[in-house]
Amino acid sequence: MPSTKEELRRQILDLVHEYHRAAFAPKPSSASPSAPVAGRVFDARELQNLVDASLDFWLTGGRYAQEFERRFADFCGLRHAMLVNSGSSANLLALSCLTSPQLKERQLRPGDEVITVAAGFPTTVNPIFQNQLVPVFLDVTIPTYGVHVERLEAAIGPRTKAIFMAHTLGNPFDLAAVSDCARRHGLWLIEDCCDALGSTYQGQLVGTFGDLATFSFYPAHHITMGEGGAVVTNSPQLKKLVESFRDWGRDCWCQTGHDHTCRRRFDWKLGELPFGYDHKYTYSHVGYNLKLTDMQAAVGVAQLDKLPDFIRRRRENFRLLHDGLSDLEDAFVLPEATEGSDPSWFGFPLGVRPDAPFGREDLLRHLETQRVGTRLLFGGNLLRQPAYQGLNYRVVGELPNSDWVMNQVFWIGVYPGLDAAHVAHQLDAIHQFSARVPA
Repeated sequence: MPSTKEELRRQILDLVHEYHRAAFAPKPSSASPSAPVAGRVFDARELQNLVDASLDFWLTGGRYAQEFERRFADFCGLRHAMLVNSGSSANLLALSCLTSPQLKERQLRPGDEVITVAAGFPTTVNPIFQNQLVPVFLDVTIPTYGVHVERLEAAIGPRTKAIFMAHTLGNPFDLAAVSDCARRHGLWLIEDCCDALGSTYQGQLVGTFGDLATFSFYPAHHITMGEGGAVVTNSPQLKKLVESFRDWGRDCWCQTGHDHTCRRRFDWKLGELPFGYDHKYTYSHVGYNLKLTDMQAAVGVAQLDKLPDFIRRRRENFRLLHDGLSDLEDAFVLPEATEGSDPSWFGFPLGVRPDAPFGREDLLRHLETQRVGTRLLFGGNLLRQPAYQGLNYRVVGELPNSDWVMNQVFWIGVYPGLDAAHVAHQLDAIHQFSARVPA
């Protein structure tokens, strides 16, 4: 007797579980250990969800995307979470939505200024340029790598309209000072939390202080969908604007596959269109298509169940590294959490002191030979990067710490795929190099 489609689906998912056990079984311990900076951490549930979503053959956002958005908003303690195809797209949408004429006097217009930091990742800054706005760059502090808040007031000019900056490597910037500044001056605040999912400041999750916040679900990040990201907010108006810019710029807010949510699909008169023009094909913004698929969201739903443990393991690996390198503070500047914060660390930054008996490049070459993954702190001083030469921006004060980040800082992994043995290997590799270099 032929099986029903529900029975066949169960059989397929059971086989996927068996496949995971065969294809991804833990490998025997290697004589040559490694410690990558990041990686995917998953089990059979992610593969089962991925296949389950594919069997629906609903190739855009669907039931899994809706579940993820609801659960992720609940995790953040916010009203709205909107899924997108990357953290970089989340940043683009968070800033672009503030250019909407629907925001009236608070609309960002070409030439308006957005305060940010010089030491960071390009896609925090790129949307400012892409929207014909003017970034105002501030330096960072060492060893927290957050914004130099003492210069915030000096950065504000007559056209300053927003603050947009990241919690570097998961370490929150001084949210009390930044939030207070934004509130007193009527500025929008966007928190780039792509590296900081689960970090807290004064007991409150990052991403809940600003008007908007962004997250990334790239494989290196705290949870993964492969590609993917999200924008979160408490504002129904900003939610609608983010979705409009994400979904081609349309005015309609129907979910994919649904019609007539507004109950007046053919009763609108907008722009210079004729009365009754189909609301599903009415566009109020110059938007994009930055949606993701339900298969990606299905992976994310399984990852959400693991998030608390992921955060715990990142913090534990950071603690082990910090304790294990405390004897090398003559050579390294060790990272510090921002006062009042409990970071969900993305990586462990190390600054090679200028008077150390070795240079950063020699150390990085050694670590790579020992299979200890390393990365620089993203773009260093972004204003030194070729992409930003000749563009219109403003700098407040000097940027010595951003240059120091560019020249002296790197980071190693703390992701939950690393256990105590991996951390011990990282520590051994650094200590071996330090011991063989003449003081």
